[in-house]
Amino acid sequence: MLKNFWYACEFSPAVTNKPKQIVMLNQRFVLYRNSQGQVVALKDQCSHRGAALSMGWLENGCIRCPYHGWKFQADGQCIEIPSNAHRTPIPKKASVNSYPVQEKYGFVWLFYGDLLEEQYPPIPLLPEYEDSTMHPIYLEYEMKAHYTRVIENALDPAHLYAVHANSFGAGFAQDPRVEDYVVQDEDWGISAKITYKNYTKPKDGIFKSFFRPARTQLNARTSFFLPNITKIESDFGRGKMVNYAVHIPVDANTTISKRIQFRNFFTYSWADKIFVNFHHRVGLEDRVVTESQYPKLIPETLSTEVHVPADALTLAYRKLRQKYLAMGWGLQPHKSTLYNSKIDLITLR
Repeated sequence: MLKNFWYACEFSPAVTNKPKQIVMLNQRFVLYRNSQGQVVALKDQCSHRGAALSMGWLENGCIRCPYHGWKFQADGQCIEIPSNAHRTPIPKKASVNSYPVQEKYGFVWLFYGDLLEEQYPPIPLLPEYEDSTMHPIYLEYEMKAHYTRVIENALDPAHLYAVHANSFGAGFAQDPRVEDYVVQDEDWGISAKITYKNYTKPKDGIFKSFFRPARTQLNARTSFFLPNITKIESDFGRGKMVNYAVHIPVDANTTISKRIQFRNFFTYSWADKIFVNFHHRVGLEDRVVTESQYPKLIPETLSTEVHVPADALTLAYRKLRQKYLAMGWGLQPHKSTLYNSKIDLITLR
């Protein structure tokens, strides 16, 4: 896991004036909105006896610990200890960590790291969010897999005909070859344009109606943005679809992928449920194989696993990740912070 990046940790509408626990990077955070509607992010662990602040309540823009009622400001400083006698000084250590947050592209972004503010890497651009011709849907699901494996699954162009044989991948069955492609460096990421020359109709599902010719050229661009965002753009002539996924590393064995899918065809709102269900079906197909991979974490050395030309994009991801680990931007697991924690998940939005 990497530090010193902005992490999209939750959809904006899911953060309200009720404290909400987020588990990410092997740690617990609490998010809530103050009286001005601004999002506050704190460590979800009272500095007194370690109770989860997310079980507490809000009071005048501050949060009260559910155990002894200690009151913390948005900057994490404790300003009231109910059990203390009047005018008793508050201990200097009576505070909890607070974190920079932004709201952008329908997400709440939390910065986790030790850089100065002027050194923060930027939040990646999601231009489709501002494009009125692109209609969005939102969903999420969990995998019992390390986030590096989940990211590689999203970047991998060769698994489609096998893993998704019963959905859109059936269109690759007659010609599963992946033409050689070039990986390009992007700002804080990588991308590749991949062309599938002989894509045929899927067996069923919503996409069957949009592929009339027996063989269609499918143009795709797959991108990765540090630390954990994948983007897949698909253009099949009669329409365009863009899939963003934020793969949140909960712990060493759990990843939550929060997704926004944009489309410029069949943009009726009543059709959203069809696309959500289909997207979820595809995600379940990926989950079966991704959860089976061993070791859970991608190997530290490239020679541990066998590679072929189609793996150029996932290999580029491994090298990019190793670059920032070598810079000291890696995080060590903090198992104790997740002891007895609970994750509240909504599988579909």
